[in-house]
Order: sequence, then C-alpha cells, then structure tokens
Amino acid sequence: MRSHTLLIATAALLAASPAIAHVTLEGKQAPVGSYYKAVFAVPHGCAGSATIKLRVQIPEGVIGVKPMPKPGWTLDTVTGQYAAQYDYHGARLSEGVKEVAWSGGKLSDQNYDEFVMQTFLTDTLKPNTTLYFPVVQECEQGVSRWIDIPADGQGGGHEHGSKTPAPGVKLLPKS
Repeated sequence: MRSHTLLIATAALLAASPAIAHVTLEGKQAPVGSYYKAVFAVPHGCAGSATIKLRVQIPEGVIGVKPMPKPGWTLDTVTGQYAAQYDYHGARLSEGVKEVAWSGGKLSDQNYDEFVMQTFLTDTLKPNTTLYFPVVQECEQGVSRWIDIPADGQGGGHEHGSKTPAPGVKLLPKS
C-alpha cells in the first residue's frame, strides 16, 4: 500500500513538472562590473507545441552583448539607444543591442536546449538586486511570455507570485 501511494505521488509530481517549468538563467548570480555568460534554459514548448523563436529583451545597464549562433537557427539583434552612456574598454557607448532573437529552428516540446549570449554587467547596476531579462517564447501554436518582474526588483521566479516570471540574475557587489 505504501509503495503504491508513493508511486502515485511521484507520478503526479512528474506530470505537474512541465506545467511549472519556465525559461531560466543557468548562472543565478554575477557581480556588477563584470562579464556574464547568460545561458537561457528552455525546458519545454508552449502547451505541447514546439518552440520556433526565442526573443530576449536586454535590460538597461547590460552592454557588450554577443549572442552565440545556433546551428539551424537564424540569429537577429535589434540595436537602439541606451538611457545612459557607459564606459566599455575605453570607449563611451550610447547604443547597443537591446534585443536578441533566435528563429527558424524547431525545438520539440519533448526536448531541452540552451540559448547563450555573452554580456557585460555595468557597474551602474545596483548590487543585491535581481536583474531581469524578459523572454518571449514563440511556438508553432501559441506564445509563452516570461516577462513578469516584481515591482521592487527584489526576489524572482515563483516566490513573487508569478506563473510567468522573467529569468533573473542576482547582482553581487563588484569584486
């Protein structure tokens, strides 16, 4: 009887897992004033439908964005003006990548993949807060918007009560 109950509980948990999974960042923390390899983990499609496009909004204060190409996917970037100027290797940057999109591929709902970019977290970002990267996951049928950000910039994921949290990285003091 006990093993039967355990089996049922385990099956229920496994069945529920895909419903609560969301796009996340592999690196959970990084110091300001440093490079950060942003690895976006995509654990599933949209309600069973394959992912065909992933768009990532680059937050203010993140510069030097260099996305990694993926075989079978088209890589596009949108550039624009920053709200401020940033020092970067002796140059003053006032514009740069504001959005990265991978499209044209097909990631089955049964598979997992990662989408990667190198970034630089400027020292103008506030340590001991969470920096969010809103993500829109487009599928053959449907869209998942991982864009919810808590109002105070603290916390992240499901602990701020969202079912569609934006992936976030906790910012540490400059090392």
